[in-house]
Amino acid sequence: MIVADKKREQIIEGAIKRFSHFGINKTTMNDIAEDLAVSKPSLYYYFPDKKHLILGVIEKVFTDFFEAIQKKYNPEQNLETTLVNTIDVRNTFFQKYYMLKIAEGIPDLLNDEVIKVKLNSLKDLEKDFFAKVFTKAKEKGEIDHPDMSHISELYLESLMGLTTMCVMETGKDIFPDKKALNRMSQKQKDLSVIFTKGLRCE
Repeated sequence: MIVADKKREQIIEGAIKRFSHFGINKTTMNDIAEDLAVSKPSLYYYFPDKKHLILGVIEKVFTDFFEAIQKKYNPEQNLETTLVNTIDVRNTFFQKYYMLKIAEGIPDLLNDEVIKVKLNSLKDLEKDFFAKVFTKAKEKGEIDHPDMSHISELYLESLMGLTTMCVMETGKDIFPDKKALNRMSQKQKDLSVIFTKGLRCE
């Protein structure tokens, strides 16, 4: 079982490299098999089709992301610091996996119902994380609002919107330069400050 899991992880890592360099649409299962020097039957044993391989890649990226934000999260820190730290993690992953364009969604992927459901479920996980963060801040008396789930959704979608604007301004096939990334990060941090102030107890 451990060997099988390791082989599956190797295939996913190979797919991430190929997807990042050539894009998801231009990559075939044959390409991945050739890159990894594995037989097609072996590849299809773990992933019966390209859609399932894409799902595996999505799960890998987001699992690593959630582990990173959980590790960074310190409930003893104030809300503003927590949000800024989370933005740093989000943008590190944004840069690392930008050419996958998974984090903000690709129209071709979103046309597939199974992948759309998976992306939405992962978005819900991140929303739940922020709900936990905001709830902890409320318990500490930093902020006050009756619906932390709604607040977390507003906050997350605002971050995603600013990321999307960065992609639109740069061009979806061009990696944003350092200036664009810094501008996006600063806007997200400014948003976090404004958001936190707006929720503070009177």
